[in-house]
Amino acid sequence: MSGHKTNAARYLDSLEIQYEIREYEVDPVEFSAIVVAEKIGLPAEQVFKTLLCVTAERGHVFAVVPGGAELDFKKLAAAARTRKAEMVSLKDVQPLTGYVRGGVTVFGAKKDFPVYVDETVELFDVISVSAGTRGVQVLLSPADYLRVSKATVADLTKQSAEHRAQSSGEGFGPRSGERLR
Repeated sequence: MSGHKTNAARYLDSLEIQYEIREYEVDPVEFSAIVVAEKIGLPAEQVFKTLLCVTAERGHVFAVVPGGAELDFKKLAAAARTRKAEMVSLKDVQPLTGYVRGGVTVFGAKKDFPVYVDETVELFDVISVSAGTRGVQVLLSPADYLRVSKATVADLTKQSAEHRAQSSGEGFGPRSGERLR
């Protein structure tokens, strides 16, 4: 590690949370979670991306979903008990979180917005999230992540067509994916 700690790392230190830092070479054009996963040697579903969203009431929430998945705004709205949710505009990300796109994390963000994490987080021994700067990821246990972020676990991702066919009946809110585990 180049010696300087990110805000997120300092924040985790202050809570005595065990974590590992992994740095990677930043591609100025392509910094999707899938590319990051490849660079740090983890499957995309273990590398979670943190998206800042805005609700119908103009409140902000973090949605944290696996790298290879797509956030389902309807499911997020149901979990957050709001009429609708959408991504904030790119220009608002840094003023609201203190972090740049590709480096957003819930740890040490400017404000403690509510955090919603996709339920697949519980399938892994370790997950990876941005450490607050592009090129640096922090690996930690899902249990620690959920505890520190005070996150709500919910089904947040768009499902593939065959997956949808198996789970008939949508719209049960955050618990609808329960029986698929």
